Formats: sequence, C-alpha cells, structure tokens
Amino acid sequence: MSNRLVVSLGQHSAGGRKAVNQDFHGALVPNPPLLGSKGIVAALADGISSSAVSQVASESAVKGFLEDYYATSETWSVKKSAERVLRALNSWLHAQTRQSQYRYDRDRGYVCTFSALVLKSATAYLFHVGDARIWRLRGDALEPLTEDHRVWVSSETSYLGRALGIDSRLEIDYRALPVEPGDLFLLTTDGVHEHLAAADMLALLRGHGGDLDAAARALVERALANGSDDNLTAQVLRIEAVPDGEAREQLRRADELPLPPLLQARDRFDGYSIVRELHASSRSHLYLALDEATGTPVALKTPSIDQQHDRAYRERFLLEEWIARRIHSPHVLQAGLPERRRNYLYSVTELIEGQTLAQWMIDHPRPDLETVRGIVEQIARGLRAFHRLEMLHQDLRPQNLMIDATGTLKIIDFGSTRVAGLLETGPAAGADDILGTAAYTAPEYFLGEGGTPRSDQFSLAVIAYQLLGDGQLPYGTAVAGARTRAAQKRLRYRPLHDGERAIPAWIDEVLKKALHPDPYRRYEALSEFVHDLRHPSRTYLARTRPPLMERNPVLFWKCVSLLLAIVVGVLLARGG
Repeated sequence: MSNRLVVSLGQHSAGGRKAVNQDFHGALVPNPPLLGSKGIVAALADGISSSAVSQVASESAVKGFLEDYYATSETWSVKKSAERVLRALNSWLHAQTRQSQYRYDRDRGYVCTFSALVLKSATAYLFHVGDARIWRLRGDALEPLTEDHRVWVSSETSYLGRALGIDSRLEIDYRALPVEPGDLFLLTTDGVHEHLAAADMLALLRGHGGDLDAAARALVERALANGSDDNLTAQVLRIEAVPDGEAREQLRRADELPLPPLLQARDRFDGYSIVRELHASSRSHLYLALDEATGTPVALKTPSIDQQHDRAYRERFLLEEWIARRIHSPHVLQAGLPERRRNYLYSVTELIEGQTLAQWMIDHPRPDLETVRGIVEQIARGLRAFHRLEMLHQDLRPQNLMIDATGTLKIIDFGSTRVAGLLETGPAAGADDILGTAAYTAPEYFLGEGGTPRSDQFSLAVIAYQLLGDGQLPYGTAVAGARTRAAQKRLRYRPLHDGERAIPAWIDEVLKKALHPDPYRRYEALSEFVHDLRHPSRTYLARTRPPLMERNPVLFWKCVSLLLAIVVGVLLARGG
C-alpha cells in the first residue's frame, strides 16, 4: 500500500478537419500538500461550432478551473470546491456574452461543454455539463460514467441542452465513486466517441500497454479515420496506487480543521514563528509571523475563538482566502498556496509594511489634486481586477486600503466580497443587511437591490471626495437614511468647489456624476471616471466657455460694428 495517490497520464487533441480547434484540455498533478488536500485534476472543454469565440470559452474554462480549484481552501470538500469554481466560471462566461456583440444570440457566445475528473485519496469525483464523456475501464468493461446533455428533436437533429456560459444558472452533474489500482479513466469529446464503438475504444486502450499518450493519440486518429468532422480530444488516466487506510483518515480529518488557540509573541505555530499581534477584534486576530522554512515575514490571520460555532463566519473566512488567491494584481492583497499541511484553520497573506489610507488621511489632511488622482487610479486598478472576475468588493473604505513603503496602494479586506454565481456566499444585501460600511455604501444597497461595478465606483468616489473635501462626505449621513426611491431623489450633492482650495470646478462635475444616487446615471465604467478626473468633458467646457466679449473684446466689437453696418446699409437701401 502507498501513503499517496499515484497516477499515469496521457492526452492528445487535434483540430481534425476543422481549421480551428475549439477543444481545450489540461491536467495537473500537484506536489504535496495539495496532492493530498486537493488531489489530481483532468479537465476538457469542447466549444460549440455555432460560435466563433467558443475556443476562448473552452480555454478559459479549463485554465480557470485548474487554477481556481487549487486556490480553494484545503478545508472545503472536493464537491464544494469544484462546484463553486464552476459556478463562478459560468457567471464569468455568461457575462462575457452579455457584454459582447453576441448578447442576443447565446449560441454564438462564450459557451462550451465541460467535464472534469478529480482524483483524491481513493475516490474519483466527476463534474460534467454538456456532451463530452467520462469513461471507466475496469477489468474488461468500459462503461460511460456521464450522460450527454443533448436534446433530440428528431432522429437526425439535436441541440445542446446544457453548457457552461449558456445561462446565468448552472446545473452540474456530480458523481463520486471509489477507485482501485489498475482503474483507467478516459475523457473524450464528441468528435471521438461519436465515431468509435466502445469495443474499438477498449481495443485501442488495451493495445498500447503503458504508453497512455500513444493510446490517446490512437483514439483520436482512429475516430478521424472513421469520418469524424469535429475537433477531437482524449485524456487517459490510470490509477497506479491509492493511499492506505491511515493516510486516508488523515486526509479526512484535514477537512475538519479546528480553530487555533490565542497566539502570543515567540509562539511556534504550524511552521510559523509569531513575532507580534498586529490587530485584534471580536472576529479575528492578525499576527506578524515568520515562515520558519524560508524566513519570510507574513501576515497570519486566525478566527476568534468566539466564532467557533458560527458556520457562516467560518465559510466567509475561507472564502476570503480563496478570493485573495484568485486575484492577481499589485493593488490587491496576495495569498499564496500552502506549502505544507495545515493543522488549524487560518490564512496566510503577504505582509504589507505601511499604513492604512485612513491613517494616511489623518497625516495628510489636505492632499493636492495630483496625489488624489494617483490614489484613485491605483484603487481603480485593484477594483478592476475584482470586476474582471465578476466579483464586487462591496466594502471599499480607507480602513480597507493599505499604502506600503513604496507608495503602492492595496485593497486588503474581502469579507464582504460577492462572487457571481455563489448565492450562498454572497447574497444580495437587503436594506437591513448592509455588508459594507454605511458611509461608503452605494444608495441602491439601502433599497435592498443587488450591487454592480457602479456600486464599487460610488464607494471609490466617496473616498476621492473625502480626500479633496477635508474628510467630509458628499451627502453627509443622509444616504443611509434614504431607504426609498423618493428619499434618494431628495439627496443633494454638496459641491466641493468653494474658492478656498485650488480644485478646478469641473472636478465637482466628475464626482457628482460618479456619486449620483441612481447607478444608471453614474459612469458606465471605472476607466471613464478615472479618465475624467484628469480631463474635463467637452460638455462641461461647452457649458462653461466664457462669452466672446470676455475671450476677445476686439473681435467682439468688430463683429458688432459689422452687424450695425449691414443693418444701416439695409435701411438705406429701403429708403432709397
């Protein structure tokens, strides 16, 4: 028996008779501890022929799944991890179609089938949507483990009933089954299995012995020779060894990590040396720690003991780390993948040596306009990294922003972040259930409406207003009390421009638009808001352009004289 899972892998893909290969496949065998906590993954996606961008969807789905699955918490089950990743990917693909020229024809959008096999410990987990297939060869029997999601309207006509990106909601087929050494799993796209009988597939798999790459290539080539006119992909995985019973029990306990004790300076904890406590609250503790293996200083966050029975808090704590692992931006706090097995529930992120924007504002009460522009631009870059992944931050405020020693600004807290597709982890806030801080929360949240990227834009604009307005708020405290549309229509923006500071009047126009109570009257994109903070709009310039008499008095009087001469000439002509 072995203390770890061992597999052999072979795969092959070809465009076949088509000019573009819309299939995409990938597999990942990680090193410990991820091998034990997350397992081995093989995945393939098949684009739909009616779409010219379907290959983008296939590649994004496979790459996104492989990356985001391994970024999920080690304490999440395989099922929870994979389903959350797939729902987030589905929402992202669906959003790409909505924002593209194909928004009215989903069959031409960012859509693909998807099938994944996760092998962890002594269990195979299957996730499937579409008409690719996952098979198992055990002994002399090759059996399909998935069902095609294809709807037949006649003996010759059918359409895809389910796929990634085709709808905002996703129904995923899930199955878990035990594995044994010698089991062989096969993943194929329809270009392969629709042109090969099961007996032929079995013969080809048996005929290539231990060369699994050759077996995958043979399946593709035989299907092509049999007349397949589609893209063709095959992946073959053979189980060489599974963990013994004791190792499996250790992996099972890893899914139920206990909360850590209260830590003190000089404590040694799970491979870290605690230096000092950085922050403590009723919900969590943050420590400066040194990784004993590398000597790298890190920030180590642990849940408060008071939260040990709060499952909702535990879920959000784990979600925060997944978000930090998914986003790759110099303006967002980074969390790395674990390099050793954990014995407690905690998270580790990069250490940012600096101060919060809230403290910086106290130290710099009246920053100049150019400094404010630089701060806003950095925050916007961080927010766009969230929005590109269909996530909303929902709690942007100076206390959740850090400025490091180089002047780089980073978003550091994701406790209120909503991930598209994960209703159970990010529900739309009700009027009495505001996730963010009231002073920075967009008005639509107080109506019980879900947020959009324009809601984060509102929060960013409040920060910009505060930086330029001596810490004041654009509507005072009235936004939190305006919980009807009628009340929000009565909100009145307080202009910044008062003649005491060198702030151009048009900056007020920019902020007023970004801070409008109606989200549909704000900027359509963050980039537009950032651009307009540096460039007055043509509309504003036209509205505020000085009259000709002020700009060019000589030309003005010449024009007046010419007009009078014409009038006199007309009168004389009539009198004559």
